[in-house]
Amino acid sequence: MAECEPEKNEGGLLEVCVDSVAGLEAAIAGGADRIELCAALDCGGLTPTSGLMQRAAQAPIPVFAMIRPRSGSFVFSTDEVAVMTADIHAARQAGLAGVVLGASRSDGRLDLEVLGKLTAVASGLAMTLHRAFDLVPDFNEALEQAVALGFGRILTSGGAQSVVAGFDRLKSLSKAADGRIVIMPGGGLRPDRVAPFWQAGVREFHASCSVPAAVDPVLVEFGFATARQAQTDSDAVRRLAAAIETCRTLP
Repeated sequence: MAECEPEKNEGGLLEVCVDSVAGLEAAIAGGADRIELCAALDCGGLTPTSGLMQRAAQAPIPVFAMIRPRSGSFVFSTDEVAVMTADIHAARQAGLAGVVLGASRSDGRLDLEVLGKLTAVASGLAMTLHRAFDLVPDFNEALEQAVALGFGRILTSGGAQSVVAGFDRLKSLSKAADGRIVIMPGGGLRPDRVAPFWQAGVREFHASCSVPAAVDPVLVEFGFATARQAQTDSDAVRRLAAAIETCRTLP
């Protein structure tokens, strides 16, 4: 497949992941530059419903849909790949700007066969390789594979539990990418951590910008909700966007 040119964002860009209409509105109000649209962020994000895709397509900023049919591993069956293919078509039909994809082999390496099929279906849409990348045994090999598959960016924590712990690898990956693909740190990103990444050449940032949400215990008792839930917070988005804005003045 022909390689796609990564987007140039020398001025900095904040992508916020959301899984509801309220989250979408809060992210936009807080100053997000792009949305990663999901369901079930409490398990890393799943494919949003077609209705939510259609609602998000009305947003004034680009929206990328997560394409992940279930929680758990990123090793997908033939039937699951067929579901993912249909979901990519749904994202395109809704008018979204891009999709977020990933697939692994049992040893953690990227599944090039599955990703080749999915990226071919997604041709013409912007494409992000999601954090299945964090499970690979060889990061430099996976980076080159992502470039060859035509991904515009890689969402990654550097293979660590957070971007803080993965900073050195993220810095190394950004250098190895050399402008061919965007390395976008995501996972525990806070405003006070933006500047070191900026100084390392990173210009796209990903975060949930969420705070704990109050949950009715009756809903928990009936199994209609989990005890620990989070919601997108416009003030948290605003603070992270402000940190990026401040970095624009750095030498």
